[in-house]
Amino acid sequence: MKLLDDNGRMYGYEMTRAVRELTKGKMEIGEAALYPALHKLVSEGLLEATSEIVDGRLRKYYSLSRKGKKESASMVEALKESLSQLQLLLNSNLANG
Repeated sequence: MKLLDDNGRMYGYEMTRAVRELTKGKMEIGEAALYPALHKLVSEGLLEATSEIVDGRLRKYYSLSRKGKKESASMVEALKESLSQLQLLLNSNLANG
């Protein structure tokens, strides 16, 4: 959802490529994981999907709905908070022993 928030609209392969590039190849999202997640987000009203023919092939583009934009912002903040708490645990003396 963050990729769509930053880029407006994207198609599936474009998202997988962006994740690979942004993480310098350390993280990859396979189509088997991506498309079910995209379909679920569409069914929940968080994403909108449109189809276009590009170079003779049907391509499905995804973008955030209004509801998705609100939800994306709160999800990013919740994730940042969780990561911050995990970092505290990893850096604490309690983790050492």
